[in-house]
Amino acid sequence: MISGLSAAMNSSTMTAEQVPQEPWYVLYTCPRHEKQVAAQIERRSFSCFLPLYRSVRRWKDRRKELNLALFPGYVFVRMPLENKLQVLELPGVVRLVSFNGQPATLSASEIEMLQSRLSGALNFEPHPYLRRGRRVRVRSGAMQGLEGIIVRRKDRCRVIFSIDLIQRSVAVEVDEADLEPA
Repeated sequence: MISGLSAAMNSSTMTAEQVPQEPWYVLYTCPRHEKQVAAQIERRSFSCFLPLYRSVRRWKDRRKELNLALFPGYVFVRMPLENKLQVLELPGVVRLVSFNGQPATLSASEIEMLQSRLSGALNFEPHPYLRRGRRVRVRSGAMQGLEGIIVRRKDRCRVIFSIDLIQRSVAVEVDEADLEPA
């Protein structure tokens, strides 16, 4: 569950007219195979979500801007569970993230919220997974309502948001005036 997102998602109710959609699962992939796996999943007509971020890499003779996986080694996929073999047999896929032998699921609202938050103009970067620290809540802006852990470096303020299911975190710079204690 994405820290801070659970309360917002639990408050929504489903009407009788809404038909439940397939759940989202998390695939664990071989290192640096996320883009290839996502492309293969889309060719098989399943929905997938691979959050990317831009990174500038420098070599002696050049600089290059790359799109890298925000959560290295993971791809989110929406599919009926009975079709999991079609996805698991793809080259580069290691396994479905599971707990007690059952594939772990994410709700459509969690993925939609993650997609909408990541589509903003903010610069997200991967960050080591954090469990402890000073918890804060974002009062305004694109991340409004989310809770995370504050990290300060020099004159910059970053908030670390974690996805507990895959134990990965992302960092985003925010204005300290937009934060309040959680």
